[in-house]
Amino acid sequence: MIFGQDRHELRKMYADAWRKQVAGQPMSPLEAQIAAVIAEHPEYHDAVTGKDLDRDYTPEGGRTNPFLHMGLHLGIREQVATDRPPGIAKIHAALSARDGDPHAAEHRMIECLAETLWEAQSANRAPDETSYLERLRRL
Repeated sequence: MIFGQDRHELRKMYADAWRKQVAGQPMSPLEAQIAAVIAEHPEYHDAVTGKDLDRDYTPEGGRTNPFLHMGLHLGIREQVATDRPPGIAKIHAALSARDGDPHAAEHRMIECLAETLWEAQSANRAPDETSYLERLRRL
């Protein structure tokens, strides 16, 4: 497992990647991917540079969890790079062309991924790739 199960360690990985990006230090390929996503989200820079990496982000608090959001971007990018589930790279390319922006396409795709993951977690089963791809095709 790349990140482990510890929320603080995961968030620290984001903070460290961003610190290295800002300082112009060498990064691993994974750190570079994380830093690229952070760079595209200036609204989350305080979250990764702040002292409170253990902050809870709840729906009741009214704020999006920046680490979840950026993690979903990373997940979409990995899916597109590996074309897993099969066909997702083509869907991403079409949405990117239509939106004129791959990042905007990812934002649309994230909603489908989050819904699919929530359903799978709620039912204690693996994500339904067929349903996920159908949601994406409807975008």
